[in-house]
Amino acid sequence: MFLAVAPVRADTLRLAFWHTELFRDGPGLLLRDILKGEDQVTAVVSGLATIRADVLVLASIDYDHDRAALRALREAIARAGGPDYPHLFTALPNTGLPTGLDLDDDGRLGGPGDAQGYGRFAGQGGLAILSLHPLTLIEDHSARLWRDIPDTLLVDAQGRVGAQATGADIQRLSTTAHWEVGMQPPTGPELRIMTFHATPPVFDGPEDRNGRRNHDEVLFWAHRLDGRIGAAPAGPFVIMGAANLPPDGGDGRTEAIRRLLAHPRFQDAPDLHGKPTVNWPDPGPGKLRVDYVLPSADLTIRGAQLMAADPKASRHVPVIVDLDWPPP
Repeated sequence: MFLAVAPVRADTLRLAFWHTELFRDGPGLLLRDILKGEDQVTAVVSGLATIRADVLVLASIDYDHDRAALRALREAIARAGGPDYPHLFTALPNTGLPTGLDLDDDGRLGGPGDAQGYGRFAGQGGLAILSLHPLTLIEDHSARLWRDIPDTLLVDAQGRVGAQATGADIQRLSTTAHWEVGMQPPTGPELRIMTFHATPPVFDGPEDRNGRRNHDEVLFWAHRLDGRIGAAPAGPFVIMGAANLPPDGGDGRTEAIRRLLAHPRFQDAPDLHGKPTVNWPDPGPGKLRVDYVLPSADLTIRGAQLMAADPKASRHVPVIVDLDWPPP
């Protein structure tokens, strides 16, 4: 059961991000569950239909080559009374992508911890965008090497840093992906959607490999806007992603998200400050704010809210931001 969200006004562009946890243990299983109306899928679909966003960015949704699962999800949303999204974008993420190396130092090859991003199969727990308006890939940064990121904290499972780290010449920064996707509304300029899903900064050893990688994944966008990774993009734009990092609390290097939230080219809706987007029960860290929708400073935020989520759907809740559109 979902609580209703405020309706969308005609002069408003609604953006929504949700870490859906629509991942399964093998390829094709998500499509199976969507087609049979499995309970968790039904709960997620109900929430997506209720939001009625212009653009939905979904995290932890399995990728398949012909987008069969994503198309089936779109059809399920429409059947549930939600929008019929004509425009879809997804691409093969780094999750489960083999490296041929023993990156987790467990003495075995081919495990989920040896992939570019943790995953039991290529495409497990990827990203996807559904939109009422046309989408165009601007740039996919997912193949960028971790070693090449400004001020990199690259380390391997044995604690070797920088160029000495195992796999330094092939290890990508992105656990899942870093995408820039253009969305063209009927009026006004193109909106650049900058999305990602960073690794949890836990499940490692004293070398803090995941904590360091999470830090660098989050700060990637600050480097982009500062012109340290290619030419700095012009606005309007919005970050929509799972940082897996709260401004306060948790086990990660929180200075990374605090630095991003304080960047002068972004704004963080005051209605979302201090509000948790996930509840990891015991023995987890509890309620934390780890999912974000951050519009560029040249946009006007009309409203922002978290939708109270059905616990059958996900431990995370949808993050919704309404923008005045077109911008002045």
